[in-house]
Amino acid sequence: MFYRNKIPTRRSGYGNEPYPPPRDPGCYDYHHGGPEAANRRHRNDYSTYAVKRQRVDHLPQPSAALPLRWAVHPDQAVGESSRSAFMGFDHFHPNPLHCLHTKVLTVPESFTRIQNYVKDKLSSQMVELFEACQQQPSDLDRKEACRARLQDDIQKIFPAARLYLTGSSMNGLGCRSSDADVCLVIKGNKRPNPVDVLSQLQRAFRPLAYVERIQLIRAKVPILKFRERGSYLEFDLNINNTVGIRNTFLLRSYAYADVRIRPMVLVVKKWARHNQINDASKGTLSSYTLVLMVLHYLQTLREPVLPSLQRAHPESFNPSMDIDKVPDGPKNIPPYTSRNQSSLGELLLGFLRYYATEF
Repeated sequence: MFYRNKIPTRRSGYGNEPYPPPRDPGCYDYHHGGPEAANRRHRNDYSTYAVKRQRVDHLPQPSAALPLRWAVHPDQAVGESSRSAFMGFDHFHPNPLHCLHTKVLTVPESFTRIQNYVKDKLSSQMVELFEACQQQPSDLDRKEACRARLQDDIQKIFPAARLYLTGSSMNGLGCRSSDADVCLVIKGNKRPNPVDVLSQLQRAFRPLAYVERIQLIRAKVPILKFRERGSYLEFDLNINNTVGIRNTFLLRSYAYADVRIRPMVLVVKKWARHNQINDASKGTLSSYTLVLMVLHYLQTLREPVLPSLQRAHPESFNPSMDIDKVPDGPKNIPPYTSRNQSSLGELLLGFLRYYATEF
C-alpha cells in the first residue's frame, strides 16, 4: 500500500551481525484485545533506564572523523530489520471483530537507500540523530501491551468500545520519547459526552495497578492523561476523535512516500523543541503543525519531493469512509518516485529558508 522505505540498521555490540530481526507481533485485535504477547512484560525493554526520555542536547555529537554508527548490508535496503516498528498497521484488519493472520496493510519494497541522500556533513548528522531517536519496535510493543490491557478493562464498562493507538506512535513519525495517543471509539445513535465518559474512566482507572497519575484535562478536546506505572510512558486518551485516526493513516502514507521524510520530520521536531517553539500549550507550534509544514514545503518545491496524495487518490482518503475501513483505504496507492535528488541537508536548509523568507 505505502511506499516501503528503509531506515539504517545499526550493528550490535555482539560482533559484526546486525540486530536480530524483531519478533512477529501477530495480529492486533481492537475488539478482543491484543496478541498474547501483549500480556507479557518485557522488563529489560521497559526498565526506567531503557525508556528514559531523550533530549537532543544530550545526544552524542557526530564527528567528521568518525563513521556513522550503522552499516547496511550491500544487498539490503536501509532498515530491513525495523519492519515491526509499524506492526500496528501492517497487521491490523479493518474489521475488529476478526483477527486474521493476513497482512491487510503492507508496505511495498523500496530500493531507494537513505545513503543516496547523504551527500554532506549535515545530512550525516541528520541520519545519526534519526537513528538514535526513532521509535523502536520495543517501544511500540510496550505501548500496544498497555493499550490491550486498557481496552480489556474499558470493555467492562463499555462492551462495544475499541481503543486505537494514534498519532506519532503509529504514523511512523514518532521518536523514543513520544507519548502514546489513544482514541476510544464508542459507536451508537447517541454520541456520548466526552467529559462524562472520561470522568467515568478516571474513576475506573484508579484501582488499576498498572496506571498512575490520572488527570482529566477539560480542554477543547477533553483528554484523560495518565502514566504507565513503573515507566515514563504517558498516555493521552480522547473520546471519538476519529479524525485523529484518519490523520494517522494519511500521515503514515506520506511518511513512507519517500525515504527522506521520516528523518526530515524528526530533525525538524527536535530542532523546534531545542529552540522551545514546539509546545502548543505555550502558544508555539504543535508537532502536528510542524509535520504539515514539512509536507507543505516538500510538496511546493519546483521539483516536488511529495505529491498531494489526497488530490491524487481522493477515494483512499474519503472523510466519510467508515472508520473500520480507514486502514484499508490507501492500500492501492502506487509507489511514488520523486525526481528531486536533494540531500537531507539541502532540504533542511531549504525548509528553514522557505519559512524565514518566502512563506
